[in-house]
Amino acid sequence: MFVAGCESRQQAVEFYVDAVSLRELNDSNQAIVKLKQAVTADRHFSLAHSLLGEIYEHVQDYPRSAASYEAATQLNPWSFKDYFSLGRVYQTMKEFGLAVKAYRRASELKPDHFEANLNTAKCLYEINDYNQALVYGKRASRIEPNTAELHELLGNIFDSQKDYEQAIRSYKRVLEIDGNNNAARMSLAVAYLRSNRNEPAKELLTSVTQQQPENSSAWQYLGYCYLRLEDVNQSIASYRKAVEINNQDWEAYRGLGVAYMMAGLKNDDAALKSQAVELWRQSLEIKPDQPRRDRLLKLIEKYSK
Repeated sequence: MFVAGCESRQQAVEFYVDAVSLRELNDSNQAIVKLKQAVTADRHFSLAHSLLGEIYEHVQDYPRSAASYEAATQLNPWSFKDYFSLGRVYQTMKEFGLAVKAYRRASELKPDHFEANLNTAKCLYEINDYNQALVYGKRASRIEPNTAELHELLGNIFDSQKDYEQAIRSYKRVLEIDGNNNAARMSLAVAYLRSNRNEPAKELLTSVTQQQPENSSAWQYLGYCYLRLEDVNQSIASYRKAVEINNQDWEAYRGLGVAYMMAGLKNDDAALKSQAVELWRQSLEIKPDQPRRDRLLKLIEKYSK
């Protein structure tokens, strides 16, 4: 029995070596065949399971890749590489809870690994565990404090916790590192809006629309910002631009309706009020189950009389 076991292990190693060569020749299919033979000969051969995970990941067969990496981690629970790769595959599959489990183990094995901590934070954020996401995000920031991606994630976490002051600081840090990051500029503007700082929000959103004139979200937020500043004409113009770019933007239609209603009430203009009602109806056609739907229906009923 012992000799047969040794022979099986030797055969598994030979299959594995063949698979490595085939992979170097970009013959993934035959490499997979050899690796399957290797794990059949020796199911405890963790390296073969690991390489299967790599090749399946490369050919985008993520379920089989995850299964192979799972096998590798069970056989070798001290393999940082396999846990990290398993987390990456689950993250790609949007199985964020499973990704957290794998990445957490990877970060335990290498506490100072930046990407392990960053990716744990990202996946915790995706499952709305903001407190734990912040723990791992802060760990990552101690390892590499000058990474724009990390500070943008921290900003998003703080924003989700409604800690807008911290979110603003994080987004500002992103722009210090990467001054061309319009996504961070948008996020900073929204954080300003949520903390009732409308003028700096307007400046940022105007900057984004100048650099990205087809950014419908920036025009939509700018329309809302002008509403907050009681500049109804500029609000209408901004919301109009948003719906020209994206005619399925229910929020822009709803906001545009508010702007028209404000103008109609200010000027006692029945035509503007009627236009507002039609815009609200369009918004509901696009997204019937939108937030505060009942309130909007009451407004439509009130001003349709």
